[in-house]
Amino acid sequence: MLGLGSSLFTLVLFVVALIVVIRAIRVVPQQHAWVVERLGRFYAVLEPGLNFVIPFVDRVAYRHDLREIPLDVPSQICITKDNTQLQVDGILYFQVTDPKLASYGSSNYIVAITQLAQTTLRSVIGRMELDRTFEEREQINANVVAALDEAATSWGVKVLRYEIKDLTPPAEILRSMQAQITAEREKRAVIATSEGKRQEQINVAMGAREAAIAKSEGEKQAEINNAQGQAAAILSIAEANAKAIRQVAEAIEAPGGLSAVNLKVAEQYIAAFGNLAIKSNTMILPTNAADVAGMIATAMSVIRQPASR
Repeated sequence: MLGLGSSLFTLVLFVVALIVVIRAIRVVPQQHAWVVERLGRFYAVLEPGLNFVIPFVDRVAYRHDLREIPLDVPSQICITKDNTQLQVDGILYFQVTDPKLASYGSSNYIVAITQLAQTTLRSVIGRMELDRTFEEREQINANVVAALDEAATSWGVKVLRYEIKDLTPPAEILRSMQAQITAEREKRAVIATSEGKRQEQINVAMGAREAAIAKSEGEKQAEINNAQGQAAAILSIAEANAKAIRQVAEAIEAPGGLSAVNLKVAEQYIAAFGNLAIKSNTMILPTNAADVAGMIATAMSVIRQPASR
């Protein structure tokens, strides 16, 4: 009986020791941090890996995920500077940087960040007109992140970025914006068409002008070429006549040249009278037609004058 009681006590002692050992060992996952309290007060932050605590004295009070966490900010109605309601929906990304401050700096840092994001967003939207809210999303996001990050430092949280998922104005505003966009597109289409026609007319006019210039230049060049051709022809004829005259003059000055000229003139004179007799029934004769020698002498006197000069 005594042996049975001793064995039971040993078993109980072993179970208690096993429980103590199990409770003394804490394995923290990677990118996590556990906050340990000893007797109700902050004691330490357990890093990832194997850690040891005192059972029944130390207690893991908070477990924090150190990875980047996306937080959906509930949709809300914001009033713009021009008194237009705008429904805004966004998402926030943050990261726990100080596990101790995240545990004791705020009772619930997630709720605090969410509420602060909503109030900051309403404040930023309230300083802008409706049209600017669609154009300056990046500026809105930057303003929200700057305000949140400054406040979240005391909560051990780093706000990384804020993104607006959707901006929804009222239905009547959407209809008017759609009508404005349609009118603007039609205006751009009309302007583009008119610009195209204007450019087409300019191109046609420039083409006609260039064609007229090319035609006039061609005609001018043709006239110049014709004139140069005619001048060259006249010059060639004149040079040929001058050459012929020089050759005749040289022939007359040559020995026997004058006699040959006399003979040639007499032959042409007689041939001319012969042709008159053949081609016409009426003949007009000079008074000294019988004096052939006198006519030849007169012609030769004309020939001798240039030669004597």
